[in-house]
Amino acid sequence: MPAGTREPHFVRSFERGLAVIRAFDADHPELTLSEVARVTDLTRAAARRFLLTLFDLGYVETDGRMFRLTPRVLELGYSYLSGVTLPEIAEPHLEQLVARIRESSSLCVLDGDDVVYVARVPTHRIMTATITVGTRFPAHVTSVGRVLLAQLPDEEITVRLARADLRPLTARTIGSADLLRAELRRVRRQGYAIVDQELEEGLRSVAVPVRDRDGEAVAAVNVPVHASRNSVESVRRDLLPHLLATVARIEADLRITGRARGASRGTGTHR
Repeated sequence: MPAGTREPHFVRSFERGLAVIRAFDADHPELTLSEVARVTDLTRAAARRFLLTLFDLGYVETDGRMFRLTPRVLELGYSYLSGVTLPEIAEPHLEQLVARIRESSSLCVLDGDDVVYVARVPTHRIMTATITVGTRFPAHVTSVGRVLLAQLPDEEITVRLARADLRPLTARTIGSADLLRAELRRVRRQGYAIVDQELEEGLRSVAVPVRDRDGEAVAAVNVPVHASRNSVESVRRDLLPHLLATVARIEADLRITGRARGASRGTGTHR
């Protein structure tokens, strides 16, 4: 199609109306009629018609000279945001984390007595088992599982540990319900979990819970590393701050979208 031409269905006036809305930004929250016309390359008369239409619809307010957007413009993006799932929200942040620390990262949810991977950004394989979206592990032997179990009421933790298969997977696996209960209390206090070669020899992992706007832990993000290259202290010192910052950004997006319950789209999982 030649440059500058449009399809027959294209509504030029709608394009111009959107351009008027986009003229306002963080650096220019208030604009005069002349400024809007200049930014959008519209005539003053056309800019005035669009601004007054937006005013009548409640998307713009004015003191007679300066125009500014109202919070109602957020409705324009709500339909999209309300359909975005937690994995879709988290993935860009996981990608940034992985690029920064050069280690893999995953988002997991609690499903029964297991954790299920619902998003993953790998760098290199460090486990014997291949991990993909949908992979499950017993919650009590994983860092993501422990930070999620730790948020549950004590009575529910007791019930879950009573039915869990606590047979050790490695020589380091905590196989006692009493010791696990104490570990979960510690995780709850400190706000993160580090699991040291309990799921697989040579694998250390740190995880932080992801909370929705009501403060409920709806998922967890982890970073697994080779034990030969990363001590427990280096995981805590070098990786945990980046992980906490990433989770804070995911939670900030969740407060806008409110889509914490969308974590299991397409996985068949639930909390």
